[in-house]
Amino acid sequence: MKIGFVGLGIMGKPMAINLINGGHELHVYSLSGVPEEVVKAGAIVEADSTAVAAASEIVILMVPDTPHVEAALFGEGGVASGLKKGSVVIDMSSISPIATKEFAKRINDLGCDYLDAPVSGGEVGAQQATLTIMVGGPQAAFDRARPLFELMGKNITLVGGNGDGQTCKVANQIIVGLTIEAVGEALLFASKAGADPAKVRDALMGGFASSRILELHGKRMIDRNFDPGFRIELHQKDLGLALSGARALGMSLPNTATTQELMNAMAARGGSKKDHSALVQALELMADHQIGQPKK
Repeated sequence: MKIGFVGLGIMGKPMAINLINGGHELHVYSLSGVPEEVVKAGAIVEADSTAVAAASEIVILMVPDTPHVEAALFGEGGVASGLKKGSVVIDMSSISPIATKEFAKRINDLGCDYLDAPVSGGEVGAQQATLTIMVGGPQAAFDRARPLFELMGKNITLVGGNGDGQTCKVANQIIVGLTIEAVGEALLFASKAGADPAKVRDALMGGFASSRILELHGKRMIDRNFDPGFRIELHQKDLGLALSGARALGMSLPNTATTQELMNAMAARGGSKKDHSALVQALELMADHQIGQPKK
């Protein structure tokens, strides 16, 4: 197929390359510039998102936040201006479920289908094509797009209608954020108590507390490796969507709010570009102890 791809950052770049390697003709545009690796893989660089849409049957977006999706779709040089009837727009960004329903209606009014298909799995999952993909939209459009999803991910689920994919992603980010916070508290407690946090992690990996976050992010905390796979500022955005959604639904998410405040504290100290596992550093400040330090 002729595929369009808008947004070639940490996640978008490997996803785009996987589509090219799958045999598709890829037309691309990115505000930050198209990475050389994508060009070398065989992508066709277009002048703007309108040109991407005009050259494509299916257009995929992978940009940071709700305003970026709106601009990429409906702004000057946006996707909507280049769409042909029968095209499919797939937004794989993580954005507001409420805005998603509005965007879908506007695209539907142009005679095109819309899928919201946010992902989980981070940069490694994007590189290895093992992303979890949570999709909202009509069954026929999902069936048409599924071969593309299978080139980028493994666990692919049509959750429901437009907006439900984004709602699922918000739920995912609540679980991930709170689990990072729990792992940070546990390893920090063990370390300050005088135990070796690496050995504690090894022991816990064999028990009921085992998780991918303990495995991967627990190791980051112990190794002090906070180079981003997924940045704190992006997780701040996702938990902000959770909390604003909770207000609209008239409900409370108390531990989500606490985790958001810890991320806010890290951002205030200049840590917004760090990996979200660096949330532990906010806990370390309050404990006056760093994981792996000798007990004082």
